[in-house]
Amino acid sequence: MERNTYIENNDFEESLKNYLANIHSMDCEEIPTINSTGRITAKAVFAFCCDPTYNASAMDGVAVFSESTLSASETTPLTLKKEQYEYVNTGGVIAPSFDSVIMIEDVIVLNDNEIQIIAPSRPWQQIRVVGESVVATEMILPSHRKIRPIDLGAILASGNETVSVFKMPRVAILPTGNEMVEHQSELEEGKLMESNTRVFSALVTEYGGIPNRFAIVKDEEQLLEDTIKTATIENDIVIINAGSSAGTKDFTAQTIAKLGEVKTHGLAIKPGKPTILGFIKEKPVIGVPGYPVSAYIVFDKVVKAVVEKMTGQTSEARQTVKATLTKRLTSTFKNKEFVRVALGDVGGKIVASPLERGAAAVMSMIKADGLLTIERNSEGIEVGEEVEVELFKPLAEIRRSLVIVGSHDPIIDLISDKIAVSSAHVGSLSGIMALRRGAAHIAPIHLLHAESGVYNIPFVKQYFESGTMALIKGLGRVQGIVVPKNNPKNISSISQLKGGKFSFANRQNGAGTRLLFDFLLQKEGIEKDEIKGYDKEFTTHLAVATAVKSGVCDCGLAVLSAANIMDLDFISIGNESYDFLLPKTMLDDVRVKNFIEVLKSKSFKEQVENIGGYTFENIGSVEVVE
Repeated sequence: MERNTYIENNDFEESLKNYLANIHSMDCEEIPTINSTGRITAKAVFAFCCDPTYNASAMDGVAVFSESTLSASETTPLTLKKEQYEYVNTGGVIAPSFDSVIMIEDVIVLNDNEIQIIAPSRPWQQIRVVGESVVATEMILPSHRKIRPIDLGAILASGNETVSVFKMPRVAILPTGNEMVEHQSELEEGKLMESNTRVFSALVTEYGGIPNRFAIVKDEEQLLEDTIKTATIENDIVIINAGSSAGTKDFTAQTIAKLGEVKTHGLAIKPGKPTILGFIKEKPVIGVPGYPVSAYIVFDKVVKAVVEKMTGQTSEARQTVKATLTKRLTSTFKNKEFVRVALGDVGGKIVASPLERGAAAVMSMIKADGLLTIERNSEGIEVGEEVEVELFKPLAEIRRSLVIVGSHDPIIDLISDKIAVSSAHVGSLSGIMALRRGAAHIAPIHLLHAESGVYNIPFVKQYFESGTMALIKGLGRVQGIVVPKNNPKNISSISQLKGGKFSFANRQNGAGTRLLFDFLLQKEGIEKDEIKGYDKEFTTHLAVATAVKSGVCDCGLAVLSAANIMDLDFISIGNESYDFLLPKTMLDDVRVKNFIEVLKSKSFKEQVENIGGYTFENIGSVEVVE
C-alpha cells in the first residue's frame, strides 16, 4: 500500500456541500445513556487533589504558637517552657496547637525543659501547609457549569473518565495511535491520555446519534484495515481519529481508499486541514485530525452536519454577536481559520480577546466564549476591528462577566469560581493597553519601575491622566527561580544563565515577569542572546513551572505559588505587588464590587493560603492614582 505524501487544500464549503449531497437520511432509534454531559458541576473541578494532607514542618526545628513569641528580640530573648514548643523534624506533623516553626539553628537550648529565641516567628513560618505540594496545573471547570462535550476532554485528561450516549445513527469512533492510553495509571514518558474520542462520543450523543467507541487501534496498517472493516459493517458512520496526515504512521487515507473511496483529503481550514472525507459501502467514513482543538473543530463543522443530514435535522446556527477585537490577528491566504476568543461587555460594547491558537491547546476551548472566523484569502484582522463571533454560551452570561486582561496568577482561577470572569493572560503591559483601548474592566499588573523601585504606580501615571485610574490592592507575591525538586543542577542565581549553560523558560513580551527578568539580565551584564531559551515564550507562571517540571527547561522565573503547586524548588529573588488596575468610573460597577468582596473574603484567603506564597496586607483597599 503506497502512502499518500501530499495533502490537498480544498475549499471547505464546496467540499462539505459535495460530500453531504452523497449522504442519505435514515430512521432514528433511541437507547439509554450513562454520561455526565448536560449535568451541572456542583464544585470546581481541578486536576488533582491537594497534597500534603497535613501541615508539615519545612525543616528541623521547634514548633511554636506564633503569638506567644511576639515579645522576642535580640535585646530581650524570650524563654519558652516545654509545653510552649515541640521539637519537629523536616516533614514532621505540626500539632494543631502550633502554627509556626523556628529553625533549630535559631534556637538556644537552655536545658531539657527550656529554650530561648531572639526573634518572633510569623504565622505559618517554615510550614508546608495543606495543599502546598498539590500537582495541579489549573482549574478545569468552575462550579455551576453545564458540562459540554469539549469539557469532557479536559476532565478526562486530568483522570476523570466519562462516556455519553444517546441516539442514532450508530457512529463508530476509532481512536488510533501507539502513544495513546486509556487510564491515568498507564501514563508514562511517550504515552498520552486518550480523551478526543470520549469527546466525540458525547458530541455524537448531543447531535442525536449512538456512539460506538472502539478500543485504541495501534498504528499498524492491517490492524487498522481490519478494524475499519468491522466498524463499517456494524455502524452507519465511521470516525477515525488521528492518522489523517502524511506521516510514516498515518495510514487512514490509503486504508479508506483501499476499502472504498476518498472524496477529499485536506480542507483549507486551520485548525483541521488533514481531514479526510470518504465512503465505504456508501457509508460516510471521516478521518479527523488528532490534535484536540483540530478534532473538535472538524467534529463541530463536519461530523455534526453529516449526522444532522442522516437524522433529517435542520441545523440550528449558534447565536452570534458583533465584537471589537482586542488584539491583531494575522492569517494566511491559504486557509479559513477558526480562532477561539474570550468575550466580555466593556462600556456597553462586546470585546473579543483571542486565546491561544495552537491546535493542541485544549484549555483554550474550555476558556473560550466563542469562535471567530478569519476567511480564506485574508491577511488577518486588525485590533479594534468589528468581528462576528459564534457564541459558545448565552450572551446574557457573557455580559455578567468581569473582563480581566493582564498578568497571570493562579488566584484568577480561584476568583473565577466565585464570580463570572472572562480572562486573558497577556502580561501586565498588554493589560494596560487593553484598558487604554476600553477592552477590559480590570488589568492585573506587577510592574517594577527600575529607577524608583516602586511597583505599578509609576506605570499608571505614565499611561493615564491623573485621577482617572484606581488600583485595587491585591496580593504580595514572591518572584524567584523555579527549579526541579532537589535542584539537581544547583542553580541559585540569574548570573548562572550566562553563556547558555542552562535552558530557561521565559515569559511573553510585555509580562511583568519578563520585564523583571530583562532588568535582572541588565543588572548582571548578560545579553539576551546568551540565554538558552530566551525566545521561547510561556504565557503563565504555571506554564513556566510545567516546563521545568517536565524537564523541557532547567529553570524559569515564576511566582512561589506556581512552584508550590507544581512541587518544585524555589530560589527567591524578591517580593512584588500584584495589584488590579481599573478606571475610577468602574468602582461603582456591581461586578467590581463583587470582585473586591471576593478578595476580602475569608474563604478566598483560606484558599490562597493553601497554595502558599502570598501576603494579604491591605488586600481589597482602593487607591485613586493622582
